[in-house]
Amino acid sequence: MSTHPPYQPYPWPVRFRKIRPDIDLAYMDVGTGPKTVIMLHGLGSYSPAWSRTIEGLKDHARCIAIDFPNYGRSSLGNFPVSLHWFAEVVQDLILDLKIDGPLILAGHSMGAQVAVWFHHLQLHPLERLILISPAGFEQFSSFEKGWFKTINRPSLIRNLTDSQILRNFEVNFVQFPEDAQFMVEDRLKLKAHRKAYDFYCRMIPKCTQAMLDEPIWDLLPDIQIPTQVIFGLQDTLIPNPILHPSMTLEQVAWDGTRRIPGAHLSLIPNGGHFVHWEQPDKVNEVLRSLVGRTSS
Repeated sequence: MSTHPPYQPYPWPVRFRKIRPDIDLAYMDVGTGPKTVIMLHGLGSYSPAWSRTIEGLKDHARCIAIDFPNYGRSSLGNFPVSLHWFAEVVQDLILDLKIDGPLILAGHSMGAQVAVWFHHLQLHPLERLILISPAGFEQFSSFEKGWFKTINRPSLIRNLTDSQILRNFEVNFVQFPEDAQFMVEDRLKLKAHRKAYDFYCRMIPKCTQAMLDEPIWDLLPDIQIPTQVIFGLQDTLIPNPILHPSMTLEQVAWDGTRRIPGAHLSLIPNGGHFVHWEQPDKVNEVLRSLVGRTSS
């Protein structure tokens, strides 16, 4: 366990729950409504990345955005990382909060892959899945999985320069917005905090490996609840531009969505990988129609 960097204040009060002896889980709990939406962030991200989504939904639903362990303000430690483990952490929070009523699980990128595993493991009844820029729709060969290992070593992450860190954020957007600058500033504060940054640098390769070791492609046909998929049309991370330069975003999005019975796909123009931040009005319009609707 270790202290945290002096991150900028989260947009809403941060709450903590000791869901396990070694895990205090940080989360924001905002809004009211008949349904609860639990929001799972992506690789290298944290709960404030959901701020624009929360702002658009908080008058319609209870919104709970969590920091996974070793991310944001949640506990730091040498945890047994896997997508199953992340899903069980979410289950622990749901049980601890005694959430009643319809529950919607929303995930971005890696978080969407965790959400699919949560449903597959039947850890708690869900009304609906929302998968934003989901990881796991794009498939990788054994050779390609090995390539990821070479570029995700802790030492390489630890040695990123400030300008490289900024560039890694910029590729998530069509045009990096000024109001997302806090994400970069918080990452640089994390980098300056030696102990916390060491946990982070070791966590990213573990998460990347978990995403490769626990694919969701074969799980998609078994999803039997309403599912909304959202991609930004200008996502430059999916498909991987180095490994799959001839593949298109539309191809990946439709191939994955069609495997989910009855799923709906929204392709948002002028949106990158962080489409829910970059095009919040368009994304929130889709999501508000879901949180106010009774599934059939």
